[in-house]
Order: sequence, then C-alpha cells, then structure tokens
Amino acid sequence: MATNGRLWLEVVPGVVTLAGGLVLLWSRLRPLAVFGAWLAALAGAWFAVGGLVAQHWASLPTAGQPVGSGMQLVLEEIGFFTGIGLGIVFVAAVALGRFTVLTMGRVEAPAAAEPSREREAAGAGRSIARIVPVPVFRGPQRSADAAES
Repeated sequence: MATNGRLWLEVVPGVVTLAGGLVLLWSRLRPLAVFGAWLAALAGAWFAVGGLVAQHWASLPTAGQPVGSGMQLVLEEIGFFTGIGLGIVFVAAVALGRFTVLTMGRVEAPAAAEPSREREAAGAGRSIARIVPVPVFRGPQRSADAAES
C-alpha cells in the first residue's frame, strides 16, 4: 500500500538518485558531473537516515510498519533503506573523488646521482621526485623563415 511516507522516504530519494546518476554519466562538464554526484550522495544519505528523521519529526510521515519477526525487520531496514543508502553514498563518493582530483602532469624521478657521504650521513640521500610541467598545445607555430617569405 502506497503511503505519503513511502513517497518521501523511498520514491523521491530514488528518483533524485537516478537523476543524479544520469547527470553524472552523461555530463561532459566536470562541474555538472560533480553536481550530479553530490545530488546522488545526498539522496543516498536520505535513504540511510530518512526513516530515523521521520520517526522524530512530527510533520514527516513514516514509511509504515514492517511485517515480520525481529530478524526480518532488521533485514528489511538494511535492505530497503540503510544498506541502499550507504551503497549509493559510497558510489557517489568514489565519483566525487574521481572528478575533484586535479591532474599533476608527468612526474619524473631525478637522475640517479651518487650521493655524497655528508648527505648520506645527514639522511638527505633519498631521491625526491620533481614535477615536470606538461607543455601546452598552442596551435600550429610558424617558423621565422616561413614568416619572412
């Protein structure tokens, strides 16, 4: 039986999760994809804690009373609300982590040089990687000879 509580605690977060996931998959713009991931993460969090909030908030309807024994109640709560919500939040967090990482370019180790004895004694003989800037493509370049002719 559909209730107003099921609408706010199951249907709306499911539709918002679907919309966020579709935006995340089809977007070609990084900010829009991050928005879709945040939308899905918030909907997943509502799946996980919405029932708890509804029990203590007078204006929100509850999803109804589950039928069954104690173990069935626990499995239903985990399977329909908390577990799905945590899974959605996890996938959205992985997507957010992927889209919010800035690229560094190439990283190269310094040339292997024989460290001096003083540096070894001081513990500074470890090699440290340095960041090499990646050249930016600026279009076709004309040489000076071609410009003069």
